Amino acid sequence: MRFDILSIFPEMFGSFFGCSLLKKAQEKGIIRIEAHNIRDWAADKHRMTDDYPYGGGAGMVMKVEPIARALEAIHAVPGECLRVLLTPQGETFSQAIAAELARSSRIVLICGHYEGVDERVRQNLVDREVSIGDYILTGGEAAAMVVVDAVARLIPGVLGNDESTLHESFAMGFLESPQYTRPEEFLGWKVPDVLLSGHHREIETWRRRESLKRTLERRPDLLETADLTEKDRAFLRDLKNES
Repeated sequence: MRFDILSIFPEMFGSFFGCSLLKKAQEKGIIRIEAHNIRDWAADKHRMTDDYPYGGGAGMVMKVEPIARALEAIHAVPGECLRVLLTPQGETFSQAIAAELARSSRIVLICGHYEGVDERVRQNLVDREVSIGDYILTGGEAAAMVVVDAVARLIPGVLGNDESTLHESFAMGFLESPQYTRPEEFLGWKVPDVLLSGHHREIETWRRRESLKRTLERRPDLLETADLTEKDRAFLRDLKNES
């Protein structure tokens, strides 16, 4: 998969994408990440990518021309890639959306800045708008890092064990169960006996129920759309009755 990022601060991405699993995935040729400086396609000698908003108002607005030229220069052709604008007004990013994006062969991420981007970018140059949460950042660069990280790890070969993504929080519609490793006891805090039993069916049952319990306690909204069995529903009813 190829990721292209359009930003006025492309230098922000070097350290983030230059370490850990994303670095290894690039070295193996599984993914390709390129950050492009939108200023390179500005028309004036000062390489301006923003201007005052028509109609007045505070702040500056990113111009449409440099973004359009940048998309043309990197051959971000509609239908051959997915062009995504990172904006607080977009749909809220989720694991489900990450999985959708992971099916693309190329994603172009456009990082907004200042007070936003010229509306003609939204109307004519992007296929999708994404927000990573209900808060405002100084720019879309941090959001681009989040999206690339979440999508890239779903691509086969990026993680050491591809099955890792199958049992994570949100992958099945609810939160992941508690995890433990050595030592078996620390400061009197013990690992649950079932995890040491070697009985795989009992362990899976325990993990499933702990996931449901944790989700009910922390993110009950997820259970409204989760893929639940009748046993899951009975277990949740018992938990609610106990409370």
